[in-house]
Amino acid sequence: MLPASPSPQRAVVLLSGGVDSSTTLAVARAAGYECYALTFRYGQRHAVEIEAAGTVARRLGAARHAVLDIDLRQFGGSALTADVPVPKDRPSEAIGQGIPVTYVPARNTIFLAFALAWAEVLGAEDVFIGVNALDYSGYPDCRPEYIAAFRRLAGLATRAGVEGRPLRIHTPLIKLTKRQIIEQGLALGLDYGLTVSCYDPAPGGEACGRCDACLLRLKGFAEAGVADPGRYVAHPVDA
Repeated sequence: MLPASPSPQRAVVLLSGGVDSSTTLAVARAAGYECYALTFRYGQRHAVEIEAAGTVARRLGAARHAVLDIDLRQFGGSALTADVPVPKDRPSEAIGQGIPVTYVPARNTIFLAFALAWAEVLGAEDVFIGVNALDYSGYPDCRPEYIAAFRRLAGLATRAGVEGRPLRIHTPLIKLTKRQIIEQGLALGLDYGLTVSCYDPAPGGEACGRCDACLLRLKGFAEAGVADPGRYVAHPVDA
């Protein structure tokens, strides 16, 4: 847990509407930051998460929730932004091994660049991102090495950094398991029924229960001994 901020300093929090980013917003709020949530509509097939992000931002008292449009479908290159099947029913030992087709090229770099820009405008010195390097899908832009490199970039590429006020990139979940992330969110009062994690939801927004994101989420709730409050096409417990 981060130490409480002595004053309501501003922070930009990247918010997708899933378990990890929503927990990160709860952590930043609990640390005393005035949170500015930033969500992207980038052409992802799981756009239902944008509505979830708005609900989470409101429930957690974000000072503002900005949704930016970036059409990454123009490039494709991912099962999330092109007509490529989303992998389903992969065994747990396969998830996190190699880089799956759900990886969106340079996505976190794009997102963090926008976060830096907004932070400078707000006069914020802190950016939060909910990347995780344990129970995750193997994306290269979720690793500690990547975050360390981006921190150096932030110090070089911003006016704040050049003037000796480098923006801090916080990754409070990076060394936690999905179980630990969920337990922390529950301890902070986060309602995970508001969140959406699925890569390939049904038209009504129900999660498939079979993609990597769903399987990691379900594993985390099972290990935490808590029922997953998410909506599924056929809930895995009953399927």
